[in-house]
Amino acid sequence: MSARAAASAQLGPETRAESWQRLGKETFDLVVIGGGIVGAGTALDAATRGLRVALIEARDLASGTSSRSSKLFHGGLRYLEQLEFGLVREALRERELMLTRLAPHLVKPVSFLYPLTHRGWERPYTAAGLLLYDTMGGARSVPGQKHLTRAGALRMVPALKRDALIGGIRYYDAQADDARHTMTVARTAAHYGAVVRNSTQVVDFLREADRVSGVRVRDVESGQETDVQAHAVINATGVWTDELQRLSGSRGRFRVRSSKGVHIVVPRDRIVAESGMILRTEKSVLFVIPWRNHWIVGTTDTDWNLDLAHPSATRSDIDYLLEHVNKVLATPLTHDDIEGVYAGLRPLLAGESEETSKLSREHAVARVAPGLVAIAGGKYTTYRVMAADAVDAAAVDVPERVQESITDKVPLVGADGYHALVNQADHLASDHGLHPYRVRHLLDRYGSLIGDVLAVADGRPDLLKPIEAAPDYLRVEAVYAATDEGALHLEDVLARRTRISIEYPHRGVDCAEQVADLVGDVLGWTPEQRQREVEVYRARVEAERDSQAQPDDEAADARRVAAPEARDRLTEPVS
Repeated sequence: MSARAAASAQLGPETRAESWQRLGKETFDLVVIGGGIVGAGTALDAATRGLRVALIEARDLASGTSSRSSKLFHGGLRYLEQLEFGLVREALRERELMLTRLAPHLVKPVSFLYPLTHRGWERPYTAAGLLLYDTMGGARSVPGQKHLTRAGALRMVPALKRDALIGGIRYYDAQADDARHTMTVARTAAHYGAVVRNSTQVVDFLREADRVSGVRVRDVESGQETDVQAHAVINATGVWTDELQRLSGSRGRFRVRSSKGVHIVVPRDRIVAESGMILRTEKSVLFVIPWRNHWIVGTTDTDWNLDLAHPSATRSDIDYLLEHVNKVLATPLTHDDIEGVYAGLRPLLAGESEETSKLSREHAVARVAPGLVAIAGGKYTTYRVMAADAVDAAAVDVPERVQESITDKVPLVGADGYHALVNQADHLASDHGLHPYRVRHLLDRYGSLIGDVLAVADGRPDLLKPIEAAPDYLRVEAVYAATDEGALHLEDVLARRTRISIEYPHRGVDCAEQVADLVGDVLGWTPEQRQREVEVYRARVEAERDSQAQPDDEAADARRVAAPEARDRLTEPVS
């Protein structure tokens, strides 16, 4: 059986060793650089067209923008006001596909209240926009808008001040754990034969005459290097697009600007509400998003020109969010209520405007040199469309005929059989001695792969107990992150395979040693390696807390970049 025929969605230590051998020996149709949602989506698109694909990521899957979004699959209601109807229609179609066919285990409907504050014009104006929003996406898997009086809106969101609104409209969008979704897209690409490898940095581009013919990569865990031959290379590195462009020696066709978006996470009981909210600000909109036992409040939108890997939230960013949400809350939120904070960078196509909120969310694809394609811009929701465009652009460099994109028909791993398992949740719970609530939580994280997760605990009933200090997660989930999901460091597990780093006030510090022991058993860590992983993670949390007390970006960045890297062999530029 060939390596491609034996492909599986498992991203564990054995697969990692095998994939290194494949990188050095095979000639690929496409090498995709960047393990965010666009890179993962591009690898899946190409693999399902029958191409030989390698996906390379220097840090971890979704370690940049794709784990730090607002965690919404949405059309972008505010883009209607900017008359970007095409972008909204495209995004709503993608939302529908995710909810119904591609990822129903990961992507869920979520309701929002739009508080009305002006009499007369605002209700019909907003209703007309939401009517477009409700109908532009084609078939609907979420309810349409519902109009509410002030009393009705206050019943839905009792946390609001009575004078904060005169009425409201409820509408629906969808949400997902962005890091988990991105990782699942990458695993689905692996299932269809792609080599998927994190901790693998592109350090140079290979050339034959005037064309790019591959990349030289370094395993940042071992320091080994190898050349990877390819007919075409796709730069899908988001905010690192310009850095990779310079490394390739090719002149870019567009520039990418970074806009920082900050979110805070607060406990669910701090805002009494049955629905999320979308609030207007002087610059944009502010979301209050239900997130398990929490609320996510965000986001900001400011230019960022400092460290791309570790954008830092400042005290003023956090104050901005608290100030705006407290304008409508009867019981204000304080800094003491905050459980987690995260900052991410939007890769925006640089326009003439200096205001990042007015830069384009449309995406651009360019064949910048023979054998090299770059893609940037866009938004998380439309990753699948971006991926198809990138592969189409690279197809001219692939010798064989490239088929049409079919990812609108390819469910992500864990989707098939998910609905039946939901109906069987009580039986599954009984079989494994778990509470049905716990099984439903696992199903919404792993879908029909739940059997693989629980099988890891066969003969080890202790793994079905909760992680101490992070009881929303079972110990087996930390182990599975290393055996099947490509986690290589403690940070990967606490920040992305789970969201412990933003969901608990201790931000993962209190369970770091236990999780390091669980993961270290899989990855063969020595006692010294386990200790280093814990120390590096604690330093990361301390640096982030310190940066979030600083008044400006420069001071916050200086505090954050002082923390050590889990992947200490990384070099600049990082791709």
